[in-house]
Amino acid sequence: MLNQVNHMAINKQYASPSFRPLYEQIKVLLTQSLIAGEWHPGEAIPSEQELAGRFKVSQGTVRKAIDELAAENILVRRQGKGTFVATHNEENIKLRFLRLTSAEGKKEVLENELLDCSKGKIQGEVARMLGLKSGTAVIEVKRLLSFSGRALIMDHIVIPAAPFKGLTGAKVQENNGSMYSMYETQFKVRMVRAEERIKSVAADAETAQLLNIEPGFPLLRVERVSYTYGDKPMEYRLGLCITDDHHYRTELE
Repeated sequence: MLNQVNHMAINKQYASPSFRPLYEQIKVLLTQSLIAGEWHPGEAIPSEQELAGRFKVSQGTVRKAIDELAAENILVRRQGKGTFVATHNEENIKLRFLRLTSAEGKKEVLENELLDCSKGKIQGEVARMLGLKSGTAVIEVKRLLSFSGRALIMDHIVIPAAPFKGLTGAKVQENNGSMYSMYETQFKVRMVRAEERIKSVAADAETAQLLNIEPGFPLLRVERVSYTYGDKPMEYRLGLCITDDHHYRTELE
């Protein structure tokens, strides 16, 4: 019945004067299956042939839809094995959104020191950025990120409390690494993309003390909103970064 409904929906949309290309419609249906939890992070999705039969389209159309999802790091192709739902537990994307690297490009040991994990009520601009009503319950996490023993980032995270019920400071400490891996494995929330705003600022007294620098020291202020499937904002993050001997690295396509 699901296949029939999907096929009817495609035909109806395709017949409209303002229709999307067929591969984009398949991309939407695949994304809906991911949102519904039909395939979990790290699991294989059906073959292109199976999906083509399911949606009553050509394998080429399915392949193009999968290619786009793979380009967005939502799916991962593995030669000779198939196509899998991407996961933040994979080493090559575990720290996908962490862009600070040493000037020499050397690999560094990353450590996290939890400063605070508490519940509160969201207000103002952060509420707007997360699409939440003012006063909605949230969880705030503050921590220091150290690279090879030196604290370089003051990290302030805000997430809605409802999808992350049960998140505590102890859980954050147990998962000494990617927060996104913890979101995915323990709360079934996978971040698939992020938007950032970056500018230079001077360190205030509190931040200067935490990062062991002088007040007024130049910092890079990185403000990020991360999104899960369906382009739903799920995390606000503010990072204050020391970049005297580090770079903020990004890739442009």
